Amino acid sequence: MRSFRMPAVPVLTALLLTALTACGGGAVGGGSTAHTTDSKGSGTYGDCEVTGEKGSIALDTVEDGTLTVVGDLPSPGWWDGDTVAQIDSGYEFCMAANIAHRAGLDRLTVRNVSFDALVAGKTDGFDLALAEISITDERRKVVDFSAPYFDSNIGVLVKADAPVTQADIGTKRLGVKQGTTGADFVRNTLKPKDEPKVFAGDVELQAALQAGQIDAALTDVAIVLGKARESKGKLAVIGQYATGESYGALYPKGSKNAAAINGAIEQMRKDGTLNTLATTYLAEAFGGDPAAIPVWSAK
Repeated sequence: MRSFRMPAVPVLTALLLTALTACGGGAVGGGSTAHTTDSKGSGTYGDCEVTGEKGSIALDTVEDGTLTVVGDLPSPGWWDGDTVAQIDSGYEFCMAANIAHRAGLDRLTVRNVSFDALVAGKTDGFDLALAEISITDERRKVVDFSAPYFDSNIGVLVKADAPVTQADIGTKRLGVKQGTTGADFVRNTLKPKDEPKVFAGDVELQAALQAGQIDAALTDVAIVLGKARESKGKLAVIGQYATGESYGALYPKGSKNAAAINGAIEQMRKDGTLNTLATTYLAEAFGGDPAAIPVWSAK
Protein backbone atom coordinates (compact mmCIF):
# COMPACT_ATOMS: atom_id res chain seq x y z
CA MET A 1 0.00 0.00 0.00
CA ARG A 2 2.24 2.64 -1.53
CA SER A 3 5.81 6.77 -7.12
CA PHE A 4 4.23 3.28 -8.16
CA ARG A 5 6.98 0.74 -8.65
CA MET A 6 6.00 -2.36 -10.50
CA PRO A 7 6.73 -5.96 -9.43
CA ALA A 8 10.05 -6.49 -7.76
CA VAL A 9 11.55 -7.84 -10.96
CA PRO A 10 13.59 -5.26 -12.91
CA VAL A 11 12.46 -6.43 -16.35
CA LEU A 12 8.82 -6.35 -15.30
CA THR A 13 8.51 -2.58 -15.20
CA ALA A 14 9.31 -2.29 -18.88
CA LEU A 15 7.07 -5.20 -19.78
CA LEU A 16 4.10 -3.89 -17.85
CA LEU A 17 4.41 -0.32 -19.01
CA THR A 18 4.49 -1.58 -22.57
CA ALA A 19 1.39 -3.66 -22.01
CA LEU A 20 -0.49 -0.79 -20.31
CA THR A 21 -1.48 1.49 -23.18
CA ALA A 22 -4.08 3.71 -22.10
CA CYS A 23 -4.06 -4.64 0.97
CA GLY A 24 -13.95 -11.47 4.51
CA GLY A 25 -14.41 -14.37 6.60
CA GLY A 26 -13.54 -15.96 9.87
CA ALA A 27 -10.42 -14.89 11.68
CA VAL A 28 -9.24 -18.19 13.03
CA GLY A 29 -9.39 -21.50 11.25
CA GLY A 30 -11.90 -21.43 8.40
CA GLY A 31 -12.93 -18.52 6.24
CA SER A 32 -16.39 -17.69 5.01
CA THR A 33 -15.81 -19.19 1.57
CA ALA A 34 -13.43 -21.77 0.17
CA HIS A 35 -12.85 -23.22 -3.26
CA THR A 36 -10.66 -26.09 -4.42
CA THR A 37 -9.21 -26.50 -7.90
CA ASP A 38 -8.14 -30.02 -8.85
CA SER A 39 -5.54 -30.34 -11.61
CA LYS A 40 -5.83 -34.13 -11.94
CA GLY A 41 -6.48 -35.18 -15.49
CA SER A 42 -6.04 -31.72 -16.98
CA GLY A 43 -2.68 -30.86 -15.44
CA THR A 44 -3.86 -27.26 -14.99
CA TYR A 45 -5.36 -25.15 -12.23
CA GLY A 46 -8.20 -23.01 -13.55
CA ASP A 47 -6.99 -20.98 -16.53
CA CYS A 48 -3.39 -20.84 -15.30
CA GLU A 49 -0.39 -21.93 -17.33
CA VAL A 50 2.16 -23.53 -15.04
CA THR A 51 5.91 -23.53 -15.50
CA GLY A 52 8.87 -25.28 -13.97
CA GLU A 53 9.34 -28.89 -12.98
CA LYS A 54 6.47 -30.62 -11.22
CA GLY A 55 7.54 -31.91 -7.82
CA SER A 56 10.79 -29.92 -7.78
CA ILE A 57 10.15 -28.74 -4.20
CA ALA A 58 8.82 -30.57 -1.15
CA LEU A 59 6.18 -29.07 1.16
CA ASP A 60 4.60 -30.31 4.36
CA THR A 61 1.09 -28.94 3.82
CA VAL A 62 -1.81 -28.58 6.26
CA GLU A 63 -3.85 -30.93 4.03
CA ASP A 64 -2.25 -33.86 2.22
CA GLY A 65 -1.95 -33.36 -1.53
CA THR A 66 -3.31 -29.81 -1.32
CA LEU A 67 -1.81 -26.32 -1.19
CA THR A 68 -4.06 -24.14 0.98
CA VAL A 69 -3.82 -20.43 0.22
CA VAL A 70 -5.76 -17.67 1.96
CA GLY A 71 -6.42 -14.04 1.15
CA ASP A 72 -8.91 -11.19 0.98
CA LEU A 73 -10.76 -12.43 -2.11
CA PRO A 74 -11.56 -11.84 -4.90
CA SER A 75 -9.41 -8.95 -6.17
CA PRO A 76 -9.32 -7.81 -9.83
CA GLY A 77 -6.15 -8.81 -11.60
CA TRP A 78 -4.89 -10.75 -8.60
CA TRP A 79 -7.73 -13.21 -7.98
CA ASP A 80 -10.17 -12.97 -10.89
CA GLY A 81 -13.80 -13.98 -10.41
CA ASP A 82 -17.02 -12.46 -9.11
CA THR A 83 -16.98 -14.82 -6.11
CA VAL A 84 -14.35 -16.98 -4.44
CA ALA A 85 -15.91 -20.08 -6.01
CA GLN A 86 -15.49 -18.55 -9.47
CA ILE A 87 -11.82 -17.61 -9.15
CA ASP A 88 -9.84 -19.35 -11.90
CA SER A 89 -7.09 -16.89 -12.85
CA GLY A 90 -5.18 -13.78 -11.80
CA TYR A 91 -1.60 -12.95 -10.82
CA GLU A 92 -1.69 -14.33 -7.28
CA PHE A 93 -4.03 -17.23 -8.05
CA CYS A 94 -1.71 -18.40 -10.82
CA MET A 95 1.33 -17.70 -8.66
CA ALA A 96 -0.20 -20.08 -6.10
CA ALA A 97 -0.97 -22.58 -8.88
CA ASN A 98 2.67 -22.52 -9.96
CA ILE A 99 3.81 -23.15 -6.40
CA ALA A 100 1.38 -26.07 -6.11
CA HIS A 101 2.63 -27.47 -9.42
CA ARG A 102 6.28 -27.19 -8.41
CA ALA A 103 5.41 -28.90 -5.13
CA GLY A 104 3.77 -31.78 -7.02
CA LEU A 105 0.35 -31.04 -5.50
CA ASP A 106 -2.73 -31.67 -7.63
CA ARG A 107 -5.12 -29.65 -5.51
CA LEU A 108 -5.19 -25.92 -4.77
CA THR A 109 -7.62 -24.65 -2.14
CA VAL A 110 -8.23 -20.92 -1.74
CA ARG A 111 -10.07 -19.49 1.24
CA ASN A 112 -11.38 -16.03 2.00
CA VAL A 113 -10.28 -14.59 5.36
CA SER A 114 -10.28 -11.29 7.19
CA PHE A 115 -7.27 -9.22 6.08
CA ASP A 116 -6.70 -7.57 9.45
CA ALA A 117 -6.85 -10.92 11.26
CA LEU A 118 -4.45 -12.39 8.72
CA VAL A 119 -1.73 -9.76 9.15
CA ALA A 120 -2.24 -9.85 12.92
CA GLY A 121 -1.31 -13.53 12.95
CA LYS A 122 -4.81 -14.61 14.01
CA THR A 123 -5.52 -16.87 11.02
CA ASP A 124 -4.48 -20.53 10.95
CA GLY A 125 -4.96 -23.67 8.90
CA PHE A 126 -3.16 -22.43 5.77
CA ASP A 127 0.16 -22.88 3.99
CA LEU A 128 0.61 -19.35 2.68
CA ALA A 129 -1.30 -16.15 2.06
CA LEU A 130 -1.23 -14.05 -1.10
CA ALA A 131 -3.31 -10.91 -0.71
CA GLU A 132 -1.26 -7.91 -1.87
CA ILE A 133 0.23 -7.82 1.63
CA SER A 134 2.84 -5.17 2.37
CA ILE A 135 5.89 -6.38 4.26
CA THR A 136 6.37 -4.43 7.50
CA ASP A 137 8.53 -4.90 10.58
CA GLU A 138 5.45 -4.74 12.81
CA ARG A 139 3.80 -7.61 10.94
CA ARG A 140 7.02 -9.64 11.04
CA LYS A 141 6.54 -9.91 14.79
CA VAL A 142 3.60 -12.31 14.32
CA VAL A 143 3.96 -13.70 10.78
CA ASP A 144 6.77 -14.47 8.32
CA PHE A 145 7.20 -13.13 4.78
CA SER A 146 8.83 -14.22 1.56
CA ALA A 147 11.16 -11.93 -0.34
CA PRO A 148 9.23 -9.13 -2.12
CA TYR A 149 7.52 -10.07 -5.37
CA PHE A 150 5.71 -6.80 -6.13
CA ASP A 151 6.14 -3.09 -5.31
CA SER A 152 3.25 -0.65 -4.98
CA ASN A 153 2.08 2.74 -3.66
CA ILE A 154 -1.07 4.14 -2.06
CA GLY A 155 -3.63 5.44 -4.54
CA VAL A 156 -6.43 7.99 -4.14
CA LEU A 157 -9.74 6.70 -5.52
CA VAL A 158 -12.61 9.18 -5.94
CA LYS A 159 -15.84 9.60 -7.84
CA ALA A 160 -15.09 10.84 -11.35
CA ASP A 161 -14.82 14.66 -11.40
CA ALA A 162 -14.94 14.82 -7.58
CA PRO A 163 -13.51 18.09 -6.13
CA VAL A 164 -10.59 16.43 -4.36
CA THR A 165 -7.04 17.74 -4.81
CA GLN A 166 -3.62 17.20 -3.30
CA ALA A 167 -3.97 20.55 -1.53
CA ASP A 168 -7.32 19.89 0.16
CA ILE A 169 -7.44 16.10 0.63
CA GLY A 170 -6.73 16.54 4.33
CA THR A 171 -10.08 18.30 4.73
CA LYS A 172 -12.09 15.55 3.00
CA ARG A 173 -13.90 12.50 4.37
CA LEU A 174 -11.41 9.70 3.80
CA GLY A 175 -11.92 5.95 3.87
CA VAL A 176 -9.36 3.19 4.48
CA LYS A 177 -9.30 -0.58 4.74
CA GLN A 178 -8.98 -2.10 8.18
CA GLY A 179 -5.57 -3.44 9.18
CA THR A 180 -3.72 -2.04 6.17
CA THR A 181 -0.60 0.06 5.87
CA GLY A 182 -2.76 2.47 3.87
CA ALA A 183 -4.80 3.08 7.02
CA ASP A 184 -1.60 3.70 8.98
CA PHE A 185 -0.34 6.08 6.30
CA VAL A 186 -3.51 8.17 6.36
CA ARG A 187 -3.56 8.43 10.15
CA ASN A 188 0.15 8.92 10.82
CA THR A 189 1.48 10.70 7.72
CA LEU A 190 -1.39 12.32 5.84
CA LYS A 191 -3.10 13.29 9.13
CA PRO A 192 -6.46 14.50 7.81
CA LYS A 193 -8.64 16.91 9.77
CA ASP A 194 -11.11 14.15 10.60
CA GLU A 195 -10.34 10.55 11.55
CA PRO A 196 -10.69 8.31 8.47
CA LYS A 197 -13.59 5.90 8.28
CA VAL A 198 -12.46 2.28 8.44
CA PHE A 199 -14.00 -0.51 6.32
CA ALA A 200 -13.58 -4.26 6.53
CA GLY A 201 -12.56 -4.83 2.90
CA ASP A 202 -12.15 -3.41 -0.59
CA VAL A 203 -15.77 -4.08 -1.54
CA GLU A 204 -17.11 -2.15 1.46
CA LEU A 205 -14.63 0.68 0.86
CA GLN A 206 -15.66 1.04 -2.78
CA ALA A 207 -19.36 0.85 -1.92
CA ALA A 208 -18.98 3.63 0.67
CA LEU A 209 -17.28 5.83 -1.91
CA GLN A 210 -19.97 5.25 -4.51
CA ALA A 211 -22.68 5.88 -1.91
CA GLY A 212 -21.16 9.24 -0.99
CA GLN A 213 -20.27 8.22 2.56
CA ILE A 214 -16.67 9.23 1.94
CA ASP A 215 -14.97 11.58 -0.53
CA ALA A 216 -11.90 9.43 -1.25
CA ALA A 217 -10.70 5.89 -0.64
CA LEU A 218 -7.00 5.35 -0.02
CA THR A 219 -5.39 1.96 -0.48
CA ASP A 220 -2.95 0.25 -2.87
CA VAL A 221 -2.65 1.61 -6.40
CA ALA A 222 -2.64 -2.01 -7.51
CA ILE A 223 -6.14 -2.36 -6.03
CA VAL A 224 -7.77 1.01 -6.71
CA LEU A 225 -6.90 0.95 -10.41
CA GLY A 226 -8.82 -2.30 -10.71
CA LYS A 227 -11.74 -0.82 -8.79
CA ALA A 228 -11.78 2.24 -11.05
CA ARG A 229 -11.90 0.03 -14.11
CA GLU A 230 -14.67 -2.09 -12.61
CA SER A 231 -16.77 1.05 -12.08
CA LYS A 232 -16.90 1.77 -15.84
CA GLY A 233 -16.00 5.43 -15.50
CA LYS A 234 -17.79 6.21 -12.24
CA LEU A 235 -14.55 6.18 -10.23
CA ALA A 236 -11.05 7.46 -10.97
CA VAL A 237 -7.57 7.29 -9.45
CA ILE A 238 -6.35 10.88 -9.26
CA GLY A 239 -3.14 10.59 -7.27
CA GLN A 240 -0.71 8.30 -5.50
CA TYR A 241 1.65 8.53 -2.54
CA ALA A 242 5.10 6.92 -2.75
CA THR A 243 5.76 4.83 0.35
CA GLY A 244 8.41 2.38 -0.87
CA GLU A 245 6.47 -0.71 0.19
CA SER A 246 6.51 -4.21 -1.30
CA TYR A 247 4.21 -7.23 -1.30
CA GLY A 248 5.37 -10.57 0.02
CA ALA A 249 3.82 -14.00 0.49
CA LEU A 250 2.81 -14.40 4.14
CA TYR A 251 3.46 -17.58 6.15
CA PRO A 252 2.35 -18.65 9.62
CA LYS A 253 5.10 -17.72 12.06
CA GLY A 254 7.88 -20.33 11.95
CA SER A 255 6.51 -22.13 8.87
CA LYS A 256 8.66 -25.11 7.90
CA ASN A 257 7.74 -24.49 4.24
CA ALA A 258 9.12 -20.95 4.04
CA ALA A 259 12.51 -21.85 2.55
CA ALA A 260 11.04 -24.10 -0.14
CA ILE A 261 8.34 -21.62 -1.18
CA ASN A 262 10.85 -18.76 -1.12
CA GLY A 263 12.99 -20.79 -3.49
CA ALA A 264 10.05 -21.38 -5.82
CA ILE A 265 9.19 -17.66 -5.88
CA GLU A 266 12.80 -16.75 -6.60
CA GLN A 267 12.90 -19.28 -9.42
CA MET A 268 9.68 -17.83 -10.87
CA ARG A 269 11.32 -14.42 -10.77
CA LYS A 270 14.40 -15.70 -12.59
CA ASP A 271 12.60 -17.78 -15.23
CA GLY A 272 10.19 -14.98 -16.18
CA THR A 273 7.02 -16.53 -14.75
CA LEU A 274 6.24 -13.48 -12.59
CA ASN A 275 6.85 -11.17 -15.56
CA THR A 276 4.38 -13.18 -17.61
CA LEU A 277 1.76 -13.17 -14.86
CA ALA A 278 1.95 -9.40 -14.48
CA THR A 279 1.75 -8.78 -18.21
CA THR A 280 -1.12 -11.25 -18.60
CA TYR A 281 -3.32 -10.25 -15.67
CA LEU A 282 -2.36 -6.89 -14.20
CA ALA A 283 -2.13 -4.86 -17.39
CA GLU A 284 -5.74 -5.67 -18.22
CA ALA A 285 -6.98 -5.23 -14.67
CA PHE A 286 -5.30 -1.86 -14.19
CA GLY A 287 -6.74 -0.43 -17.41
CA GLY A 288 -4.16 2.36 -17.32
CA ASP A 289 -0.53 3.17 -16.78
CA PRO A 290 0.31 3.45 -13.04
CA ALA A 291 3.29 5.62 -13.91
CA ALA A 292 0.92 8.21 -15.41
CA ILE A 293 -0.84 8.80 -12.06
CA PRO A 294 0.42 12.03 -10.42
CA VAL A 295 2.61 11.47 -7.37
CA TRP A 296 1.32 13.52 -4.47
CA SER A 297 3.19 14.76 -1.43
CA ALA A 298 1.76 14.26 2.04
CA LYS A 299 3.42 17.44 3.29
